Amino acid sequence: MSGFITKINSTVLTVSGYDNFHVSEMVMVGPKKLIGEVIKINKSEAVVQIFEDATDLKLYDKIYPTGRPLSITLGPGIIGNIFDGIERPLFSIEKISGAFISPGLHVSSLDEEKLWPTKIIAKIGDFVKSGDIIAHVHESNFIVNKIMVGHEISGKIIEIVPDGNYNAKKILAVVENENGKEFDITMLQTWPIKIPRPVSQKKSVTRPLITGQRIIDTLFPIAKGGIAAIPGGFGTGKTMTQHQLAKWSDADIIVYIGCGERGNEMTQVLYDFSELKDPRSGFPLMDRTILIANTSNMPVAAREASIYTGITIAEYYRDMGYHVAIMADSTSRWAEALRELSGRLEEIPAEEGFPAYLASRLAEFYERAGYVENLNGSEGSITIIGAVSPQGGDLSEPVTQNTKRFVRCFWTLDRSLAYARHFPAIQWLTSYTEYLDDLADWYEKNLGKEFMANRAAITKILNEENELMEIVKLIGADILPDNQKLILEISKVIRVGFLQQNAYHSFDTYVTLEKQMKMLEIILYLYEKSKLLVAHGIPVRILKSSGIFDKIISIKYDVPNDNLQKLDEYFAAIDNFYEQCQKS
Repeated sequence: MSGFITKINSTVLTVSGYDNFHVSEMVMVGPKKLIGEVIKINKSEAVVQIFEDATDLKLYDKIYPTGRPLSITLGPGIIGNIFDGIERPLFSIEKISGAFISPGLHVSSLDEEKLWPTKIIAKIGDFVKSGDIIAHVHESNFIVNKIMVGHEISGKIIEIVPDGNYNAKKILAVVENENGKEFDITMLQTWPIKIPRPVSQKKSVTRPLITGQRIIDTLFPIAKGGIAAIPGGFGTGKTMTQHQLAKWSDADIIVYIGCGERGNEMTQVLYDFSELKDPRSGFPLMDRTILIANTSNMPVAAREASIYTGITIAEYYRDMGYHVAIMADSTSRWAEALRELSGRLEEIPAEEGFPAYLASRLAEFYERAGYVENLNGSEGSITIIGAVSPQGGDLSEPVTQNTKRFVRCFWTLDRSLAYARHFPAIQWLTSYTEYLDDLADWYEKNLGKEFMANRAAITKILNEENELMEIVKLIGADILPDNQKLILEISKVIRVGFLQQNAYHSFDTYVTLEKQMKMLEIILYLYEKSKLLVAHGIPVRILKSSGIFDKIISIKYDVPNDNLQKLDEYFAAIDNFYEQCQKS
């Protein structure tokens, strides 16, 4: 049974001659069997979008139904790999067709012949259900792939293999349900990318995703299972910020989705991550990383699918009990793909040409984040950090504004900070987080009550500086009294010594929470001592001439994470500075 093409509009086709298509069904198109998806049905016609180059298609080429939705293969071999937007492995494709993907090239997503050392943890007679774990496979040095019973399968194990080396297609166990029907359990699963994988329940978020980036961990933290957006114009450092989060965050697994970005950026990610070592395990960073690369020169329909491919892979590992972080770079390019496809479908455009369903599609994606209890009783999470690339840096455009409705953490990148070489260029006055109340108990338990109080004190100083700068712009800083000049100087210490971070410095690229806490304490201790001196009539220019402010700024470069005792020297230096100023 098949249909045939009656109209071609780039990668959107109109199909007739077959009345049994279903919306979201995957189809094979033309003599090369290009991968497509049914996206609309009108009476006796269906509309199909193609995920590959459709240049060679002609009218009346045949369309073959598959009877299943667009799905991806899940199993060992995903970790450390790089896929396109519909989970075709780019390393394998390169060996066959070179630097570009040939239309109609069908390659297994995973290496189904590779032998994996398998540890069986179930036995004959065990009752198992969907999500239960029957075996462990060491997928990388860091990640154990936990082989789970597939969806809607339950019953007793009647056959099971011993420990050994098996390929992904090997039947590891046979499950018989109460009706006598038998199900084969292998290492592989397939799952529709646009349907969320089931969980037992969503739980409250109470633990932070620790990133090692001071402005994020201290001022604008995100919870594990939370959602954040990084909006910013060209050159403000969205990709660099996401690289840092991917490298250093304490998520177990990173899924990096390059959606419509430049190919050289994905190449940089691939080579950088291959050379870096994970600070927790000491193994290569790629041992816990998955790359989805659907760059700007790849088909636009596959770009739209890449977001769903990435989140489905993340859910698969979340179901094993892992904490997964997704870097989506960028959701604006994904929205542009929606707009382009909507135009080809001749739909009525909404604001700035985006489809009217833009908000609902964003919501569908971001709602798949969360901290959950899985079907097997384990806990896992998916944290989504999405970059937004508004044209001209205009944060009032539809993608940014609709994203703002669904995220609880908003890290606004500022062009003036980026041009001043202040990175991360997160603007502390316009960024915000709604996770502070959720994380307060964790911070109090692990860092003490002082952490939240110190954070509030730092935020207050930065806000006071902003108010004073309005006066300075009008009449200059010389007219200010010394207590207000001191606020400007301490704010500079905070901005340069704490908020600014050097990704290429071995001590500063990643900073532990303990060091961040100590740095806050030192800065505030300097402020309190300086306030006392100013109250005794000592001018701020005298305090500056002592060099103590520059010394505190240099902490980030002078003190490694594993030698925090050295920070006590800075408290002593402040005390000495205070005594010397009093004597003079």
